[in-house]
Amino acid sequence: MNIEEVLMFADKVVFDNTGNHLDDMQIGVIEGVLKRQKYSDISKDLNCTESYVKDIGYELWKLLSTIFQEDVNKSNLRSTLLRRGLVNNGNLNLFGNGNIGSVGNIKSLQFCPTQDQSPEFVRGQNQVKFEAAIRLKELGLTNEQIALCLDMKLEDVEQLGSL
Repeated sequence: MNIEEVLMFADKVVFDNTGNHLDDMQIGVIEGVLKRQKYSDISKDLNCTESYVKDIGYELWKLLSTIFQEDVNKSNLRSTLLRRGLVNNGNLNLFGNGNIGSVGNIKSLQFCPTQDQSPEFVRGQNQVKFEAAIRLKELGLTNEQIALCLDMKLEDVEQLGSL
């Protein structure tokens, strides 16, 4: 996903949950954070004070934490949006009640790549697969089951045990 795709995804998620689109300042804060800028640099780009940017960020992280039901902050925004974007856009689908904390609730895990993937998107997919494989390993799935579920090579899954 590129920054524009991530911003569109974030706006859609916020709109779907609140009925309001992100405003220019919120988009600016998200974009700055995705570019790994400091709040002081973001404030210069947005032509406002650093404390105002921090306030906007605080409200955004609180809103996104509520929407995603996990802690979202400046340091994990990129990975959270990428991971959630992949899950919500159908590239990684959980069927069942979506509760990955219980193996009995996972009926199927399927990876479905799209045709137009940027290198950044592919890296994100690989990171999501890696994180999912680790979680599935922790839940007690065998290497073979994980490889099958995540459409990974068995050798790649087996290497996770040595990390």
